[in-house]
Formats: sequence, C-alpha cells, structure tokens
Amino acid sequence: MNALMSPLLSQPILLTPADGKDPAATAATAAEVRAIVGLAHARGARSLTIGSGRLPHATAAAHAIAAAWQAAGGTVTGTITWPESAASWLRQAVAFTRDDPDLWVMAGPVLGWAQMTRRLLWSTNWRPERTLATAAIGRRAALDLVGVLNLPGFSGATAAGEMWTVTQEMR
Repeated sequence: MNALMSPLLSQPILLTPADGKDPAATAATAAEVRAIVGLAHARGARSLTIGSGRLPHATAAAHAIAAAWQAAGGTVTGTITWPESAASWLRQAVAFTRDDPDLWVMAGPVLGWAQMTRRLLWSTNWRPERTLATAAIGRRAALDLVGVLNLPGFSGATAAGEMWTVTQEMR
C-alpha cells in the first residue's frame, strides 16, 4: 500500500485502496471524457489548455480529452505535462496558464497534481472554478492534499460520467 502524508492532513491517506486497484492509475473512461467535454460546452468554453502527469494513463487521458474536444469543434490552446516530483513546478505552472484559455483541464496522478495545483495557486492566474478534472482528482483524499478551501468551484467528471464540484459544504 502506498501512503502519502501532507501537512494539510492529520493522518496519512492511502493512495491505493485495500482492493489494490488504484482508480488514479487508469486512463479516463469514455463516459468521463464525454462528460468533461459536455461540461466545457455547458460553460460556454471554446478553448482549453490540458495538463496531466507524465505517467502513461495520465497522458492517455489528456490525449483522449483533447481529441474529443477538437472533434466537438473546440480549440486546444496547449497541452503540458508535469512530473510527480520536482523542485518547484513553476515552469510547468507558467506554461499551463500562459495562454489563458476559457477553461483548464487536469488529469492525475494525484501526487503530482496536488503539487502542481499548489504552485498554480501561489504563482499564477489559475482559478479552480475555471478548471475541470478527471475522476481520480475528484476523490476527497486527492482534494484534501491541496485543501478544499483552496479549490472553490473546482469540478470534473466521475468515471461514470457524473459531475462533481468542490462546494462550501465540503469544508
């Protein structure tokens, strides 16, 4: 089992559930991709910048979302990847926000996403309410690594294609 400790948590969280199947280690489902594209259209977006971790399942999710978005007539202003560990993630954060798209889209893995998101909050014009994310990131344990207080309006799709949103009630 893989445990992770964050200064925002009172105890470690398990990144791998007891059944050994890590939902963050799978590519986005077709329903998830359709839902993210639908959510972006519902928000009136025309352009997306898509970012993900560098593991194969994360880049596959990012590519699937980009292809579906472009097939639906949208524009992808940029795609970037970030490492699971880095000195600061500043270079990736600046690249992710450079084009100021209508919406940003993020795919895991969770640890790199959390570090990248902290850097985005500290150093860029990134806004959580202008961001959609994949199912793995929408798990409460993942959101707690950044702190739900820092993510108002952050939303995305579950693997089944349902929407999730960080709300005040989650605090």
